[in-house]
Amino acid sequence: MTDIFIDREKAHALVAAGAKLIDVRTPEEFEEGAAPGAVNVPVQVIGQTIQDHAAESDTIVLYCRSGARSDLAARMLRSFGYAKAYNAGRLADW
Repeated sequence: MTDIFIDREKAHALVAAGAKLIDVRTPEEFEEGAAPGAVNVPVQVIGQTIQDHAAESDTIVLYCRSGARSDLAARMLRSFGYAKAYNAGRLADW
């Protein structure tokens, strides 16, 4: 399995190449500020709603406040067949 965590440069390169950028924080956190172009899909519902935002073949870059929720989301998505789901860590690092 490919590493799940990616650094800032790799995350930006993937998004520039067309990866889906997903913020897994709560809607309230998302409204307070988010990375440009990000879509809010809270980690609590990502398993039920990811198909509305990305296909299994898409590259997905996830982030949150600390990196913990995005790590959980990336691991969940990988277990669901999304082989190119990556944890970019914290929004502050974006």
